[in-house]
Amino acid sequence: MAPHLSPSDVHGADLPDWRIFPATLATVVHTGTMITGVEFVSRIMQVAEEHNHHPDVALSYPRVVVTLTSHDVGAVTERDVAMARAITTIAEEMELALGLADFKVLEIAIDAMDLDAVRPFWEAVLGYVPGSRPEDLVDPLGLRPLVWFQQMDVPRPERNSVHLDVHVPEDEAGARVAAALAAGGRLVDGGAAPSFWVLADAEGNEACVCTWRSEPDPGGA
Repeated sequence: MAPHLSPSDVHGADLPDWRIFPATLATVVHTGTMITGVEFVSRIMQVAEEHNHHPDVALSYPRVVVTLTSHDVGAVTERDVAMARAITTIAEEMELALGLADFKVLEIAIDAMDLDAVRPFWEAVLGYVPGSRPEDLVDPLGLRPLVWFQQMDVPRPERNSVHLDVHVPEDEAGARVAAALAAGGRLVDGGAAPSFWVLADAEGNEACVCTWRSEPDPGGA
């Protein structure tokens, strides 16, 4: 089994056009045309077969979104770093620009006192399956946001039990928070910044803007 890399390990891996998200490396390749996108994806798949390690790709006009994770361990490993470097080389050879503008990872967080009582309902109603972590449920097609369950020690009736976690590149987080506040939001808790900011809309519905610093070491150190 490949060893996990911590978020700080990945952040320091000299991949300037990639960003670390929850258990994932990601980039956006600006292809300009659908035909160029198909060619780019085809070249990625050839390298993926050679490495025996396959990224997830979302092909659209005019870009390709590439995400990398080691599914067998539910984390980023050296296999993902090596594949990211290979994909960057392909993009450079094709003279395609890489960049993360507007990329984000959305998760739905549910706070609960009794996780075992709450989780089966959401698994059934969403048609989700257990994820690599015991607190996660995931879309079996990988198209919808992950749902994770946060253990609460005491009830918190003054705040909602469901909120959104929006993971963004660290260099975009400040602007995202500022935009949310300018749009009528308020800062509920900024004590953990730059790991995450807890925000709320005018009626108290909450969202957290998160960066790679909020992610624990998957190795459990």
